[in-house]
Amino acid sequence: MSDGCCGPVTLDIEPFSSKTDSHALPIVVIGAGPVGLAAAAHLAERGLDFLVLEAGGQVGASVAQWGQVRVFSPWRYNIDAATRRLLETSGWTAPDPDWLPTGAELIENYLTPLAAHPAIAPRLRLGTKVTAISRLGYDRVRTKGREQAPFLIRLHSGEEMQAKAVIDASGTYANPNALGASGLPAHGEPEAVELVDHALPDVLGVDRGAYEGRRILVVGAGHSAATTLLALAELRDTPITWAIRAGSAARTYGGGDADALPARGALGTRLHALVESGRIDLVTGFYTHRITVTDDGLEVISRDPSGAERSITADRIVSATGYRPDHSIADELRLDLDPILGSTRALAPLIDPNQHSCGTVPAHGVDELAHPETGYYTVGVKSYGRAPTFLMATGYEQVRSVVAALAGDWEAARDVQLDLPETGVCSSNLAEAQEARVGLATGVSGGLLATPLPLVSVDSGGGCCG
Repeated sequence: MSDGCCGPVTLDIEPFSSKTDSHALPIVVIGAGPVGLAAAAHLAERGLDFLVLEAGGQVGASVAQWGQVRVFSPWRYNIDAATRRLLETSGWTAPDPDWLPTGAELIENYLTPLAAHPAIAPRLRLGTKVTAISRLGYDRVRTKGREQAPFLIRLHSGEEMQAKAVIDASGTYANPNALGASGLPAHGEPEAVELVDHALPDVLGVDRGAYEGRRILVVGAGHSAATTLLALAELRDTPITWAIRAGSAARTYGGGDADALPARGALGTRLHALVESGRIDLVTGFYTHRITVTDDGLEVISRDPSGAERSITADRIVSATGYRPDHSIADELRLDLDPILGSTRALAPLIDPNQHSCGTVPAHGVDELAHPETGYYTVGVKSYGRAPTFLMATGYEQVRSVVAALAGDWEAARDVQLDLPETGVCSSNLAEAQEARVGLATGVSGGLLATPLPLVSVDSGGGCCG
């Protein structure tokens, strides 16, 4: 007991005691995307009890939002080893290892059969959104006996459940960055929300009517922006403006023919050509500050650090400014977050986009993902915070390591290994074979799983992790 501002305050409480043994409780996985279901497969393989909670109405709900988009890495790098072993027990035939799947193909040929497997299906709950996580009987301040208390998970329905450990693979796709250049919403952004779309709309498919024949502004310098720009360029009578903060688009254009990832190089080459031809109007040094809905469309004002202003008028905006993690569900847990990226503090220097691309991120696992809150792990793209250097293969190695640790196999947990595309697995022959079959691929942001790539037709010409 200690003296507080208003008298004695008791900070220590008796250790958690319950008729329920916390060790007998399941491990809860949040999110049924590729990484969340990979965690489930590893848990099943090790005989650990688990539940998978997915907020969406289907597995891969976020992937379905960019189902028309093709990933730059072939199937062989998009299938987790434990999920492969599990699926093969049910007679599943793996897709062509050299094929670059779309998001829809990832769901149809991989996630859906995985979710239907008898080892996972009874433990999967769709339409189940987690709203808060705590420790049963403990807020963030109280310490004594904390590690023995089970996790308390509250759902959107009001239902509560307990867990021995929590693996949060919920991703970041539902939490895009603001359009404003300083990380804040631009003035007027909420009022213009109906005319502002986030990354990877289906420009050549279901969303075509919203874009064709209209003046379109794309904001952002990543591969998601590039993908959208290439798709928009296929539309008739559609003026396109591309606005970036940088003074040059060289980073987006990438290495061209010298790029270790052929699809990514083709993306930059094609985009550069469209800018040079005038099909896309590139505006550099543009700092989105204010959006005003007028009778003539959206007036978008840039105010640079010197205070100078200029404007662009558009009918619709695509805000391809990236994503950020939302840790609010874990407010009552003890997290050690890097103040810049929002990843764990130990992981931050390994994924810092100022120092790394997705292919130079070193192998990492449970030790780099651990928080002071024992038994809670954030994995997948959410574990990277704001760093756009994530790859699906990275997430698979994360959950393999974390599940090994939860099973008490610390030797396996700390034996982390990672084989990424930029270490030489991307062959130009693969890109040429894909082009011969379906056309050249274009690329998008590394913040999206394995970095999706939509296809354009062979007739229109061609043209991933950041």
